[in-house]
Amino acid sequence: MKTTLYRPVGLKEMELIVASGWRKFPLRLEWQPIFYPVLNQQYAEQIALDWNTKDEFSGYCGIVTAFDISDEYLKQYEIQNVGGAVHNELWIPSEKLEEFNQNIIDKIRMVNAYFGEGFKPSINTELMNELQKYQL
Repeated sequence: MKTTLYRPVGLKEMELIVASGWRKFPLRLEWQPIFYPVLNQQYAEQIALDWNTKDEFSGYCGIVTAFDISDEYLKQYEIQNVGGAVHNELWIPSEKLEEFNQNIIDKIRMVNAYFGEGFKPSINTELMNELQKYQL
């Protein structure tokens, strides 16, 4: 059995995902001790729209990704609720992200995208072709 998880990302992080062949999330920066996929699309979209589109580091772009992980692998992580009923996420220590990536089933998928006022297109043609589906 598998579980679908979601991850809101900014433009730069999405460029790295595309560069990996849509197979892995990039390593965390030194100030990011955890990788936090979320358990539902509603929560991921809330973050992408309310946070990423207003954030220069995210390129004023919030992209919602979805991916599948085996239930067996996920058993080691406790669900964390960080607010309301839909605010459930997993906390993956940054040093375990490569192992987490190896347990992604198939590819990471883009399921939605939002654009803020400061958005500037990526030079990555493959990514821009995907983003076109979300009304740039």
